[in-house]
Amino acid sequence: MSTKSYSETFRPQFHYSPEANWLNDPNGLVWYEEEYHLFYQHHPHSAVWGPMHWGHAVSKDLVYWEELPIALRPDHNGAIFSGSAVVDWHDTTGFFNGGSGLVAVFTHHDTQTPSGVPRQSQSLAYSTDKGRTWTVYEGNPVLEDERHVDYRDPKVFWDGERERWAMVLAAGQRILFYHSPDLIHWSFGSEFGASEGSHDGVWECPDLFRLPVDGGGGESKWVLIVSIGPNDELAEGSRTQYFVGEYDGVSFVNDNPPDTVLWLDHGRDNYAGVTWSDVPAQDGRRLLIGWMNNWKYANQLPTETWRGAMTLPRELRLAVSEDGVRLRQTPVKELEGLREKEFQIDHAVINAGDGNVLQDIHGSVLEIEAEIKLTGTTAFGFRSHGSAGQGTVIGYDASRSYLFIDRRNAGISDFHPDFSCEHGADLKPSGDMIKLRIFADHSSVEVFAGGGCVVLTDQVFPDPEHQELELYVQEGSIEIISLRVFGLKSIWDASR
Repeated sequence: MSTKSYSETFRPQFHYSPEANWLNDPNGLVWYEEEYHLFYQHHPHSAVWGPMHWGHAVSKDLVYWEELPIALRPDHNGAIFSGSAVVDWHDTTGFFNGGSGLVAVFTHHDTQTPSGVPRQSQSLAYSTDKGRTWTVYEGNPVLEDERHVDYRDPKVFWDGERERWAMVLAAGQRILFYHSPDLIHWSFGSEFGASEGSHDGVWECPDLFRLPVDGGGGESKWVLIVSIGPNDELAEGSRTQYFVGEYDGVSFVNDNPPDTVLWLDHGRDNYAGVTWSDVPAQDGRRLLIGWMNNWKYANQLPTETWRGAMTLPRELRLAVSEDGVRLRQTPVKELEGLREKEFQIDHAVINAGDGNVLQDIHGSVLEIEAEIKLTGTTAFGFRSHGSAGQGTVIGYDASRSYLFIDRRNAGISDFHPDFSCEHGADLKPSGDMIKLRIFADHSSVEVFAGGGCVVLTDQVFPDPEHQELELYVQEGSIEIISLRVFGLKSIWDASR
């Protein structure tokens, strides 16, 4: 791809974004024949939301992406809303003449109904050429239920224990479970969520998968991810929650009390995240990517010819904590290949009022790895995209055991009243240590703390001239055990 096409103000340099126009939810994440496929909600004729298509990109390494032609377009059954893709290894559908290929399972959204009430139903398409072209199944839709206005976002996987396909589907503020022998004929199993978790908005974009539990003595648990649509009365806007529990092929049972709410990300801009299907067993990773945006202001972002980007791809793990079994997220290891320039400090004490030890570092495309020893009650942090009183603050307040992002002086924010804000999450030190990994791109920051037990993802829109990086100590002192700052290469650099 041409570097020129991806050099606009605020264009992410190591996050996927479309060459032009609108992007939202990731769809159809699947690995097949040495490629990671990323389909996504796309409006190819405008930089704001509109009739949904499936955009398409592929990658060999989850870092460098090649944008391909649109995969699925609206038809007589409606627009192409979110869904999933799988490899039909055993030709259960009969689409592949005894071979294998890709099957997309997605929501058709039809507004041209006799009743005038939009209809949402589930449909199929298949590909015999590694996802380059698609045939829409003539028998669509394969699953519908007129009782539900919101009835969408099917996530399908092969249930090897029962040798059949399983589906999780969002319906209002419930998750519905189905199963099928062939992806065409579906049987209802159960529903979940009437009184569990957060109900601040409509439930969307579910995912269900099993993970081993680190420190769990060989135990494994099922994880159910559910995104929550915007609520105008809440400043947070759209968010994503998850549940940990058991699944028997028909029903999901939550391990935690019904009123427990577990957030996938404590920032403002990680929504609709789902995981890749069919990642090879020898890889062993559960990989997730989300839409780096928020429905509160998604259509108003101050970008020009494009709107919307994906988060960094993350590996998900489960670990035992004092509160129970919880998710951990870490950026995929392949991102380390983008590192180039390095600045390092080891074993240095910084006191409140000391000068900025990072004053020689300038840039807005950076990765920071920090291991900080707390000496009593202190408050410290990093300010990225800074100068002239501006910057995005990633801070830690030891008196509250609280990690936060403050983007009130991060740059352009007047496009929505809820964008300018400070927010964060509780983070207890490990002993007296805080470990942070921070990624700063032209228009975002992503923070992974405590080995991925707390994650914050935020968009920011700074003045491109503001390139300073600062480490500050506001109260007390800290000891830097290790601090490394890397400049990162652009994924759009055609000369790589």
